[in-house]
Amino acid sequence: MSDNPRTPDSKAVAFRGGGFAPKPRRWVGVLVFVLLIAIAEWGTRTGWISALTLPRPSDVLDTFRQLYESGLLFQHLAPSLSRLVVGAIIGVSIGISVGVLIGLFSYIRSGLVPLVAAIFPIPKIALLPLFVIWFGIGEGSKYALIAFGTFTPTVVATYGAVDNVDRTLIRMGQSFGLSWWSIVRKIVLPGAMPGILSGLRISLAIAIILLVAAEMLGAEYGIGAYILEAGSLYDLERLFAGVVILSLLGVIVSAIIGVIERQLLGWRT
Repeated sequence: MSDNPRTPDSKAVAFRGGGFAPKPRRWVGVLVFVLLIAIAEWGTRTGWISALTLPRPSDVLDTFRQLYESGLLFQHLAPSLSRLVVGAIIGVSIGISVGVLIGLFSYIRSGLVPLVAAIFPIPKIALLPLFVIWFGIGEGSKYALIAFGTFTPTVVATYGAVDNVDRTLIRMGQSFGLSWWSIVRKIVLPGAMPGILSGLRISLAIAIILLVAAEMLGAEYGIGAYILEAGSLYDLERLFAGVVILSLLGVIVSAIIGVIERQLLGWRT
């Protein structure tokens, strides 16, 4: 009898495992951006796209150059980054803490989930006048708006992620005699981290939106103030330059979260 169980007529079965693990294709995203910019440049130069609708990308790039050379770029960008970082850190840190507590303790869940459900649908921009009354027209109201806007989605994402942790792993830890704190630290938090980071992407995107809204009210410098001034003057080049800055800020924030995911979630690969 042959040691090889395969017969001459047998065929190798293709490997059907794997999949559902998207691989990064960074050049595709760059290509999409380049293609859209090229279409916009061609359309505005040929008259297919009205100059009153969309400025030429080359003119927007020239506006960036002027902003950089005059120093206005950093004069507007620095306070915006400061407000975004401070407000987001406050809102995200409190949101993750409250979300974990809701996910772990029944009494806290019963008391806070209805409250979170009540305040979550409220448009946070509508509360800006109230924050101005409470914290003044200065930086306090801007920090408070961004923190509050990032707090509620972070809470919802966090306790949802905690709820989705595989209970079989928790029971396994209990069967090995792990303490409650060890189970939380070694099983619950690592298992919830993918959901928390996914919620963080949404929370920080909301933070950028609220940053612009807050800076449009009572801010001398900032990306929102710059966009408001450009819009009032119907300066499309400056207006689109401000919008592009916000888009780049969103891309950078998303890239930072991606780096954190690779560092914290390497165990999934």
